[in-house]
Amino acid sequence: MGSLQQSVVELFALVGEALARATWALLNSDTDLARGVVEADAEIDARTAALEAGLWGEIDAGGVERPLREAVAVLLILPELERSADLAEHIAQRAQAGLGAEMSPASRGVVQRMSEVAIEMWQVTTAAFADRSASSEELDLADEELDALHERLTEIVAAGSMDPAVAAQVTLLSRFYERLGDHAVNLSRRVGTFSPPDAGGVAPVNR
Repeated sequence: MGSLQQSVVELFALVGEALARATWALLNSDTDLARGVVEADAEIDARTAALEAGLWGEIDAGGVERPLREAVAVLLILPELERSADLAEHIAQRAQAGLGAEMSPASRGVVQRMSEVAIEMWQVTTAAFADRSASSEELDLADEELDALHERLTEIVAAGSMDPAVAAQVTLLSRFYERLGDHAVNLSRRVGTFSPPDAGGVAPVNR
């Protein structure tokens, strides 16, 4: 299966790239870029499935090529990476539909900031996995900002300045970014499962 560490780091990077590209496509009405993000999600799904199958194959054969704790930790991480990629795909699908051009200026500004925070969180989380060092405090603060931005966008939608159909899609967008932040926090904390609790591991938190 090659280097498991490198394969998972590459998946983290692909998700972060998909998020950045999807947001750019949304805010710049780039339907071609959005289509590329949607199509690229199949590669992330395939990579995730291949890694899962390989690890389960090792476990079933009773000959795990690495510490069992590492195999289990990665098996916990992979589904969250796949779901995060799906969220980026959902953003790209709205970009394909031209949602960005129909949003109010205020909502576009909040979405822009939500994307910046979420992308920064994914960069921190990717580094945390690569270095096997949790960064929960920094991510918790960023996640709190995302939650506040989500509330702000909800207020903008409630003000009724956008067409109801557009407002409904903007509400979903806000939720997508909020969930991406939650996944970043969870994934960083799951890095702690690579080490036994008495070795300073951080217990994962489900949100």
